[in-house]
Amino acid sequence: MRASVLLFLIVGGCAAATHYLVTLGVDWATGIDPAWSNLVGFVCAFPVSYLGHRNLSFAGTQAPHRQALPRLLAGSCTAFVGNQLMLAALLRFTPLPLWVALAIVLVFVALSTWLLGRYWAFAHSPA
Repeated sequence: MRASVLLFLIVGGCAAATHYLVTLGVDWATGIDPAWSNLVGFVCAFPVSYLGHRNLSFAGTQAPHRQALPRLLAGSCTAFVGNQLMLAALLRFTPLPLWVALAIVLVFVALSTWLLGRYWAFAHSPA
């Protein structure tokens, strides 16, 4: 269990870093609304998350891709909705810049992603 948590932190850190850097890069390069740059960051980070968790964090899973991929995608999309709502609230109601608000949001979302992965997406259920 300890190794799984450590691997989750590494993979999650890589996915969060991808999300964070792409979001800030798109925001800087285009100046589009942060909600759109955040969406681009999420889309780029999801493959990092799925492949990393599939091959490292939950490598011992018996769950087939046809089960795990849609489940993690559904869970991640749900978490992303929360991410968008929290980010919008922080940007609207606090003086925080995007880079600080996004960092706060990604930390909160990481826990939900781990719980969804561990107990639902990569949990084996009979086909």
